Amino acid sequence: MGAEMDRLRENISESFKRKVVQRLLLPNAPSANTLAKEVGVPQPTLSRWVRELGTVRVVSNDNEGSASRPRRPEDWTAEERLRAVTEAGRLEGEELGKFLRREGLHEDTLRQWREAALEGLQPTRRGRRSEQRRIEKLERQLTKKEKALAAANAVVALQRKVHALVADADDDTTADSDE
Repeated sequence: MGAEMDRLRENISESFKRKVVQRLLLPNAPSANTLAKEVGVPQPTLSRWVRELGTVRVVSNDNEGSASRPRRPEDWTAEERLRAVTEAGRLEGEELGKFLRREGLHEDTLRQWREAALEGLQPTRRGRRSEQRRIEKLERQLTKKEKALAAANAVVALQRKVHALVADADDDTTADSDE
């Protein structure tokens, strides 16, 4: 019996799994228990399919919609998030629900993205002030280091001159002693 169950599991196509999961996510969808009886699949298996497939990207009422690869909200680029927030901002009620299902998003995720976008657009005095302080501190450090570098260069130049004078003096003394 175990080998027969494994063979049956392998024969269930991904397309069938997606269609069943889509039906669970549609508005006014049947309960998982009802759908499990209807399609002849145990309810825990349906729950596992929902977890495995994650969020279904495209869902249509006519069951012809194709499900693309599941996509986590973390995988969206900033441009895609902004597009989703602006598009959703124009929608209400049932239209918003269709949009969220089509995009594979939860309303809470969209709310978080909207808040993050608004927060990013807010001028922050505190942030600017701390950045300005940091810049001033770095400029002071740079000035000190430039002065220290100039002093070190002066010492090196002085050492070269002393070395050249000492070398000349040595040359003069050896020339005098040879005579």
